[in-house]
Amino acid sequence: MSMNLNPNKNVIAAVEIKDEHAILEELGREETYIHMIMRRFLKHKLAVAGLIVFLLFIIMALSAPLLSPYNPNKIFSEFEATPSSKHILGTDQVGRDVLSRLIYGARVSIVVGIGAVAIYVAVGVILGLVAGYFGKWVDMIIMRLTDVFMSFPYFMVILVLVSIIGPSLFNITTVIGLLGWPAIARLVRGSVLSIKEMDYVKAGVALGYSTPKILFQHILPNALAPIFVNATFGVASAIILEASLSFLGMGVRPPAASWGNMLTQAQSITVLSSQPWLWIPPGLMILFAVLAINFIGDGLRDAVESQQAK
Repeated sequence: MSMNLNPNKNVIAAVEIKDEHAILEELGREETYIHMIMRRFLKHKLAVAGLIVFLLFIIMALSAPLLSPYNPNKIFSEFEATPSSKHILGTDQVGRDVLSRLIYGARVSIVVGIGAVAIYVAVGVILGLVAGYFGKWVDMIIMRLTDVFMSFPYFMVILVLVSIIGPSLFNITTVIGLLGWPAIARLVRGSVLSIKEMDYVKAGVALGYSTPKILFQHILPNALAPIFVNATFGVASAIILEASLSFLGMGVRPPAASWGNMLTQAQSITVLSSQPWLWIPPGLMILFAVLAINFIGDGLRDAVESQQAK
């Protein structure tokens, strides 16, 4: 009969099995939480409709060369032509097909909206995590810097910076991204101040986990829900901001197609009164895109708040 010469092995194995079950149970809770958030989101009919519309805009932007009937910069002999079978939405003052430029304009709005938000979410999350976790003088410096950035007239600063460095898709996306982080930083800081007092965070500190591991593996995942909600509304704001800059001639410059610079022609009374095909389509695109994103944000916010209320 064989004897177990090392009874500690059974104890270690039992602990490992227990830890494995605890991990699986924790993963199950996270999956259940995500599943419940998605289930509540899918019950929000306007949010689902907004998600479908926004996905259609993304598909249109990605498939612009396939969907566009003509090259957006191609000039035809028909100037300011009314809508017809050849040009479904007519041509502009230069003779370019409006429908083709409308389709390609989706690319600019999608890139600016998502790109700018990605930049300022990354900056805001890092600064918010550092300020909330370390506190004291670190928190004071970051929050005072945040107050300084929030005290500037946002649109005017962007307008001045873009005029200095030059209007382009990259410059607009970068400037909006680098100036939009204060709201996210404040949001993340507030979440970190409450999360860092939780027992599992204190246990991680006691076990000697590194600060980046605690911040990004234990604290940040529990603060993602409000970040996603804020970022969703931020995409809509960035799209409107880009359209405003392009309308003023400080955004994407022609011949590149942008919904904002297509609206520039609406500054003419003649265009407003007798050539609605030049300004109504890009205006509707901006309206539908922003409305769809706002519906998505409302659905996410309602789903998160109803789940947290439980």
